[in-house]
Amino acid sequence: MLQHHPELKSQIDQLWNKFWAGGISNPLTAIEQITYLLFMKRLDELDLNKQSDAEFTGESYISRFEGAWVPPEHRDKKEEDQKPFEIDRSTLRWSFFKRMKAEDMLTHVQTRVFPFLKDMNGSESGFTHHMKNAVFIIPKPGLLVEAVKTIDEIFIIMEKDSSEKGQAFQDIQGDVYEYLLSEIASAGKNGQFRTPRHIIKLIAELVKPRLGHRIGDPACGTAGFLLGAYQYIVTDIARKSGRQDLTPDEDGFVRTSVSAAYDQNSKKTLDQSLQGYDIDSTMVRLGMMNLMMHGIDEPLLDYRDTLSKGFNEPNQYHIIMANPPFTGSIDKGDINEDLSLSTTKTELLFIETMVRMLKRGGTAGIIVPQGVLFGSGNAFVAARQILVDRCELKAVITMPSGVFKPYAGVSTAILVFTKVYDKEDKITEPATRNVWFYEMESDGYSLDDKRTKREDHGDLQDIVATFNTRDPERDTDRKKPKGFFVPYQEIRDEKYDLSPKQYLEPVFEDIEYEKPSLILDRLIANEVGEIEDKDLAQIQAGIVRELLELKG
Repeated sequence: MLQHHPELKSQIDQLWNKFWAGGISNPLTAIEQITYLLFMKRLDELDLNKQSDAEFTGESYISRFEGAWVPPEHRDKKEEDQKPFEIDRSTLRWSFFKRMKAEDMLTHVQTRVFPFLKDMNGSESGFTHHMKNAVFIIPKPGLLVEAVKTIDEIFIIMEKDSSEKGQAFQDIQGDVYEYLLSEIASAGKNGQFRTPRHIIKLIAELVKPRLGHRIGDPACGTAGFLLGAYQYIVTDIARKSGRQDLTPDEDGFVRTSVSAAYDQNSKKTLDQSLQGYDIDSTMVRLGMMNLMMHGIDEPLLDYRDTLSKGFNEPNQYHIIMANPPFTGSIDKGDINEDLSLSTTKTELLFIETMVRMLKRGGTAGIIVPQGVLFGSGNAFVAARQILVDRCELKAVITMPSGVFKPYAGVSTAILVFTKVYDKEDKITEPATRNVWFYEMESDGYSLDDKRTKREDHGDLQDIVATFNTRDPERDTDRKKPKGFFVPYQEIRDEKYDLSPKQYLEPVFEDIEYEKPSLILDRLIANEVGEIEDKDLAQIQAGIVRELLELKG
């Protein structure tokens, strides 16, 4: 991400500090307000670039900042009565209002620019619908001026990087926004934690989404998984078109948001393929803007409780990538009646919900707390039975507890499975024949709160390589925790326990110790140095005398 760009990181940190000092100390609120400003800036930049391109090529282009804009509350009036409320769209540009005096700028942005932003995609769009309750709450003119100035400086650095290093501006901008999101250092409600980008990339490599697949996330948060699927597909298109300048990132993954072969038809297909839901309206707004910052014009995100009776989307998705909330619970009366698990634990209900959402033959890559793998309660066993009997459970990859720091120290696992049977289908034979287990020891970062990048990629690339070449006939050595198979019957006999440690064979090593006399000689030498035996014999007391007696 921005590991090797201290200048950009410094500017973003300054922006945080200014919001903190300006009275906006809640990270989520600060991110929302910064996002709105980034959005205003990017809208103006894109529009000016398109105007310039149109002039160069001689094509026609209608700017979204051309003509007059009438606020929605006055549009039911007669045309002549709307005239007094018309606002010149050119005054709503970032490049216009950034030159205003502080007090005038704050009033202008609050009362004109922000309402225009909310209405940007038209009254019928999902973006406008979810922005309806959004509020612009920057309280002080000075804070707005400082924020505008800093964002301008951030864009100058991004443009310089884009021209000098050849990285697409859209990707750099996406990195900046992802870094902003990573600054939400406090845990969300009901066990919601932002999934690290490199783990999302890993899961995308395991489930392999393709153009034309319908891809879903029933607990999408800031849409990180949908973005991960989007970037994987665009990169795949770029690679197949013969693009040569793609290089691995700091985690060893190749990713881009831009491809010359990614035409308007492909873009339309992909934009309409990504569907996300979340129970938190703020997350839906942030998720929409995250996707729009990366080039998806009209994201399909919605405010919805996907565990409730009001949600019903069975057999709709080719791919599901998700990190549903851990340790949460739901009121029993609200649970969707089509779910068979007798529990209120959200991590179990989400598993069944995602199995239902998949088409037959559809694949999911999801994160669960490790307790799901071995919990002895009836609902835990039943959930695992669904994964093993009704789905082909392809992989169980346990991760170290530090992966979600600083948000939480919970131990988690990745499950990869393909749906074979619907709930109504009679199981003629279990869908899973063998389960592949892998114990990740490192994800390429330190496992403390700082999560410092290590020089290597940890186990990330090994997981991808060994998963793609796994063979149940060959990978049977259970003394190696990094890639071994366990047959269905053995898992069934263990009450569908999916913890790798249950099946690993213990490894005993013979340890050779030094002779006690050599250890004692070294301890004596540490106390008195190298001296003659006759001098040692003169010592009558203390630890050296005790060591000599012990040696004797």
